[in-house]
Parts: sequence; C-alpha cells; structure tokens
Amino acid sequence: MGQKSVLGRWPFVGRASQLERFDASLEDPRGRGFIVFGPAGAGKSRLIEECLERAEGAGRRIGRAVATAAAASIPLGAVAHLLPTEADLSDPVTGFASVARLLSGSGTNPAPMVIGVDDLHLLDATSAVLLRQLMDAGVIFLLGSVRSGEPSGPAVAALSYGDPVQQVDLVDLERSQVETLLERVLGRHVGSSTVGRLFTASGGNPLYLRELVIGAMTGGILTCDGEVWEMAPGRLPGTRRLTDLIRSRLSVASPEGRDVLEALALCEPLSVAQLTTGAEPRTLDELEQAGLIVIHRERRRTAVRLAHPLYGEVLRAGITTLRRQETLLRHLSLLETSGARRREDAMRLATYRLAATGTADPALLMRAAALAIHTRAYAGALSLLRAVPEEWHGVHYRLLLGKTLYEAGEFTQAETVLSQAGGPTGDEQETLLVTALRVQNLIWGLGASRRTVREVIEAARHRVTSPSGHQALTATEAAGCFALGEFPRGLDLCSRLPLESGPGPDVMTWLIAATTKSATLAFLGRGEEAVTWARRATSVSAAVDAELYSMTTHEAAHQSVLTLALAESGHLAESRAVGEQAYRTLAHGLPSPEQRLLAFQLGRAAWLAGHPGQARRWYAELARAARPYTAIVLPLALSGLAASAALQGDLDAADAALAEYDRLTCAVHMPEERLGVAWVHAVRGELSHARAVLTAAADEARTRGQVAFESVLLTDLVRLGGAGEAAGRLAEIAEAIGGRFHRARAGLAAAWVAGCPYRLLTAAGEMEAIGADLLAAEAAGVAAGILRQAGDSRRARAAALRAQLLAARCEGARTPALATGGSGARLTRRQQEIALLAVQGMSSKDIAERLGISARTVDNHLRHVYVEFGITNRGELATRLNGEALSGPRSRGT
Repeated sequence: MGQKSVLGRWPFVGRASQLERFDASLEDPRGRGFIVFGPAGAGKSRLIEECLERAEGAGRRIGRAVATAAAASIPLGAVAHLLPTEADLSDPVTGFASVARLLSGSGTNPAPMVIGVDDLHLLDATSAVLLRQLMDAGVIFLLGSVRSGEPSGPAVAALSYGDPVQQVDLVDLERSQVETLLERVLGRHVGSSTVGRLFTASGGNPLYLRELVIGAMTGGILTCDGEVWEMAPGRLPGTRRLTDLIRSRLSVASPEGRDVLEALALCEPLSVAQLTTGAEPRTLDELEQAGLIVIHRERRRTAVRLAHPLYGEVLRAGITTLRRQETLLRHLSLLETSGARRREDAMRLATYRLAATGTADPALLMRAAALAIHTRAYAGALSLLRAVPEEWHGVHYRLLLGKTLYEAGEFTQAETVLSQAGGPTGDEQETLLVTALRVQNLIWGLGASRRTVREVIEAARHRVTSPSGHQALTATEAAGCFALGEFPRGLDLCSRLPLESGPGPDVMTWLIAATTKSATLAFLGRGEEAVTWARRATSVSAAVDAELYSMTTHEAAHQSVLTLALAESGHLAESRAVGEQAYRTLAHGLPSPEQRLLAFQLGRAAWLAGHPGQARRWYAELARAARPYTAIVLPLALSGLAASAALQGDLDAADAALAEYDRLTCAVHMPEERLGVAWVHAVRGELSHARAVLTAAADEARTRGQVAFESVLLTDLVRLGGAGEAAGRLAEIAEAIGGRFHRARAGLAAAWVAGCPYRLLTAAGEMEAIGADLLAAEAAGVAAGILRQAGDSRRARAAALRAQLLAARCEGARTPALATGGSGARLTRRQQEIALLAVQGMSSKDIAERLGISARTVDNHLRHVYVEFGITNRGELATRLNGEALSGPRSRGT
C-alpha cells in the first residue's frame, strides 16, 4: 500500500460506544444536543462527521460549521451560512422567530435539523445564544466538539448545560485499537514491536499516529516484506505538519514554563523538588493545567513528565548546543547533590555527563551500561560502552559488550568480542560467564554445529576447578543440548544438578538450569512438570538483582518458557496471555533473541489452538526479525508461516515460505518443521503425500525422543485420514506420560477410528476446554456427518451447529475434515483425496497422474462420491464441499 492511500481518509476505529450514545440521543424526543470533549488530534472532527453522516442516512437534514478565532470577532460569523437569507436579524425577537420558522422541518420531515459545529469554545456569543434558543425550541439538534484544556468560555457553558444535551469525552485510542487501525490502513499485519512503538510515540492520538505513519513511510522507515509491516530502529521522522501541530501546542507555555519543558525533554522524569529549584511552583501548576506535563507519584517521590512523548522530540530539536549543555550540567549537579541513591541514577549520571561533556568516569559508564542492558536499551548500552577508554577493555568490559552485541543481533561481532574475553589467565567466574554467553551466541545467533559448541565447553572445563564451576558448565551444556534439539541428553544433564533444593549462592546457574529443564520437559511432552519448573524460575528471577542479568538472561526468557509449558500442558488461553504480556515488555527497540523466541512460542500456541491468522502473523513477524540469520528459529518460522497460510487457503504465500525454507542451510532442523510441507499437500488435496510427510516426521521425532513434536505430527495425521496409523502411538504416549493434552489427543484419535459420534463429541468438548478450537470443530463436524447418515437429524443438527460455532473462531481455516466431515458421506481416504482434487478443477487425467492411478479408477471413485453426496456433477461437489473456501487462491503452476 502506497503513501497515497495512507494520506486518504482513515478508517473509523475505537469509537463504537460514542456512536451508540449519539444514536440514542438523536432518537430521544427530548434530546437537544451531543457535545464531544477531547484533546487536539483525538478525532473529534472525525466523530462529528461520522455522526452527521449517520444522521443524514437516517433522513435528517444536516448542516456544518467551524468556529474559529477570526470568525468569533463577527457576530454570527461561524453560522451565518446556515441561516436562511430571508431571515431578518435586525430585531432579536422577530429575527429568532423567522429563523426558527425557516429552519423548521416540513410536514414530510419535521425532525429537528442536525447542525455540526467544530470547536464550540471559539464560537461568538451571538451565535451561541441563537443556537441555544433553536435547541430549546426543538428546531435543531446541535452536534459540537470542544477541545480539552482550552478555556471553555460562555459559549460552551450555554450550549452544553442540561440533561437534554449529552456530553461525551473522547479519549485517545488504546493499544489494541491502534493495532486494528494500522492494519486496516496498511492492509496487512503490523508487527507487535512496530505497533508498540507507534502507540507509545503517538500516545494513542489518531492525528499524531497518522502523521507518524506518513513520515515513517516517506522516510523508508516503515516497510512491508509481503507479510508484515515493520519499522527500522531509530528515531521516528514524523511530518512537518506534526511538528507544527506540536509547536503550536507548546507555544502556550510562558518563558519560565519553556525552561521546565526543555529540562524535562532532556532529563525526564524529574522530581518536583528538582524542578522547583529553578522554577516557581505556579509554573508547574500552569503547565499541568495546560496539559503539557503530568505530575504523579513514583514510589517515594513526586515525579514530573511531559504529557506526550512527541513533545520531547520537538523540544529537543529546538534546543541549542550551549543550552543543552547548560541544562544537563545543572541537573547533573542536582542529581549528585541529592546523593544519586536510586539504581537508575547511575544511568542518568553517565548519560548526562557523556551528553554534556563527551566523557564520563569509566566505572560509571560500565555500571550504567549494565543497567541499560537489563532494561533492554541496547543502543544506549552500546553508546555508553563505546565511550569507555581502551585501557578499561578488560574481561568485564568484553562481557558487557559481547552480551549487548548478542542482544542487538550482531552475532558475528559478539563472537569476536567474546572469543577474546576468555583466556588462560582469566579467573573461574569470568571463564564461566564467557562460556555461557559464547554458547548462547553460537547456537541461537550463528547456528554453530554441535561440535563447535562442545569444543568451547570442553576448553572451559580445563580451566575450571571448583564443583560449583563444573555445575555451571553442566547447566550451560544442558542449555546447548536443548537448543540443538537433544532433549533427552539435556534432561539427563539437568538431573545431575541439585535443583530441587532451590537456588543457592549461584542463583544464575540455578535459573539457567531450571529454565532449561522446564523447556526440555515441555518438548519431551511433560507439560505439567514443565509448568511447575517454569513458575519456579519466574518467581526466582523476579527477585534477582538487575545487574546480574546484564551477564546472563532476563525475566522475559522465563516467561517465554512458561508460555511454551502452558501450551504443552493444554492451557492455550493462559499461554497466549502470558506470552503476549511478556512480549509487550520486549517490543521496543531492536528485536532481541528473547523476543524472537517468544514470537515462536506464541505462533506455535496459536497453531495448536487452530487460529491460523494469529499463527501466521506471529510466524511472519518472527521470520522478518530472524531473516538475516538461519539459526534454529528461522526454519521453524518459515514452516509455520507456510502451514498457517495454507490453512487460510493462501497457497502462493505458503509456496513462497517453503521456497525460502528450502534455500536455508542450517545445522539444526526439527521434525515439526515438516508441518509446512504436509499442510500445503493437504490443502491441495494431496492427502496421501501429506500423510507420508507427517508419518516420516513423527517417526524421526520418536527416534529423537521429541515427544511434543511427535504428538502434534500424529494428531495432524489423524485429521488427514490417518487415524488408524496414529491412534495406537498416541494412546501409548498418553499412557506413558499422561497430561491433559496427550489424553485429549489419544481420545480424539480413538473416537475417529471407532467412528463413534458420541465419543467424537466428547473429544470435541475436551479439545474446546483446552482451547484447541479447530480440532474441536473437526471432531464435532465429523460427528454431525455420522449422525446425519444414521438418520439422527436432531442430534446431527446440534453437532453441526456446534462445529460451525467452533469453526467461526478459527479465522477462516479450511481443512479436509471440515470440508467433508459434516456432509454425512462416508468416504474412503482415497475417495476423499480425489474429491478434494476434483473441486480444485483438476481433470480425471491430471488426478490420475498426480496419484499414480488410472483415469478410469478416478472416475469410479468420483461416481461413488456423487452417490454418497446425492449429487450428479463436479459443480455440485464443489458447492457441497465449499471447495473455493477450502482451496483458496490457487498457487502458480497448479
């Protein structure tokens, strides 16, 4: 979508409740007006226009006016064009009567005329009096807007008083509303980090949001890769119009107030005490009254911030170099005088000093960088570290720099720095930290081989002597095994560590091991145990000192594992809630490895729930963030993207994802990656090929001990006609491991094999409780078909309705089971496969070549299908199976 479409009229989002109140007020015989209050740019004018269009659509006569400061100097200047030309206003009494008579509706349309007036607070007194008289007489219904923070004046008071006049406050949009608005405007999914940045920068103000999007697109900052819109890191450019709007808003501040605003732009948040050393309290009061600052409590102090994020951008651009230096040094002195007791004060001291003088104490710079890493401000951390003099570039410095480069996605640079950090003269603790970071970077960043990772760990073993040091290396090795898919070995290594007694002095080793154990248990199919360990790790991590995290991991990593564990244990809704909350804490600035892992967990949880739209958006976001690298997550993302797009019928997108997947050269592949290929085959109607892919992948997963992958692959085999082959193994898994999801999968497969509608409906209920909506819909649909064939129409209708309601949650997913299950026809796997190929327009000859059988055999199968469905031709078959919805846009060459 180009800039031209973005410049056009934006969709109307997030104002449904206000429109409903307007409709009710307009229909109320006692209603006389509807006044909208809100800040500049909140969409008041757009709401007024939308209301006028609704009123006109309801048959009302309408009129429009805009009050301005210039028109206010002329009596009736704003509304003169609405008054009948023949009205004589020289005498107020007779003039009003003539205006009322001329504006009154005719016998065919007696309803009051709806008049919309923007910026009522700028209306002249004469216009206000006339409009109020016309309202009270029932001649007009006033629809007006008032800008919050402006002096209301007598006009607003006159026009808004009384119960017949509805008053509504128009607040800025919430994050979810901003996301909806952006996706409607841009036409595709918008990455969560981009939504977060635009929401934060705009504050939810629709006008500011629009100008930011236009500026980002014009500057090439906001781009789409065909699946998802994302913004490059860095400052948002905005537009000249946006800058002018904000400058106008800030111009109401006095010179003393401007000083306060500039100080906040450079140093916010500041305490009231810090600001009142150079400004009178009344200045802060005036700025707060004008809506330019916000004063609130932060723990033990009263803090002051700018009222909008964009105010700081505009203010900083206008501050001269000398004034910037003077302001920073003044507040640096105040901070030092106060003792700088807060943890974050180290970051402020370092950044103030660096920005003001170009240098700072090296120890302070490194401490500030560690805190910046913890808050995921990686760009800031790099700036601080690069200001550290070379003579300070020891092991601790390289650890901080390597960690920052890893988190910022500079994996090659990180390996260079970290490989130089550890040496034969380093102490044990430094060796352990370097090794842990190198292994993490080698696997998740560079996709190194098992051999390379083990060489790094073995080299460290020769320099470590203490038992606790060897335990730390064991935890690092276990984490590496997990990342490489060696789940049984990883769990065995975790079992050698004293984890049950809880974290000891080396809390970070315990956290790494506990998190690894949880993730490993999840992929071994032991979801309930995984949840227990993930919750323990999350609880411990919340109490760990922030500076320790600068060297290892972050709380969001533990939330990521909890997201995985909850999904595997059959709590899909909670998994999504935990994951999305954690993702929002990361979705600012550069995409980090933790953010990519969370996107994968959320995409996988959405796939398990049968929500291909959500799964596709997460996988697309992950693929875009991971695309410069091929380590582990990119092949999983592309496979998930292909499977999700196929389930939505978008085979072109699925083919493109698989083509990119085939070009990857990765050291590690997971069996679950074959889902993409399998579902593309399935949606094309090539069910035998899909089943073969799934069977081979499930066998590989079983050989590698990857039970979670095996269970998912076998369940999809059930859905695609292979219940007989999969049911036994799913039952074995449920018996050996237990667990809510495993038992539900085994029950589904057994019911499918038995063809028992009641067992299928029970399985549907279990899947619905788990949150696996698509599996539940398929089971209910198949049950409906069996009941219909048995002549139990009442129960069949109930089951079909249940399937329909469940499928409605699945974002347009179309599967073979949904297409054929509810028909009542009992088809063999081959007949089902041929029917699905036929509704895509393939000839009998083409189907025969595809399946390796004769065209006569194809026609015989089709005749049986027609008899089962009670139809006579392929056109009726396509209608019955909803073939267009099933196959969607056909891929090139099909």
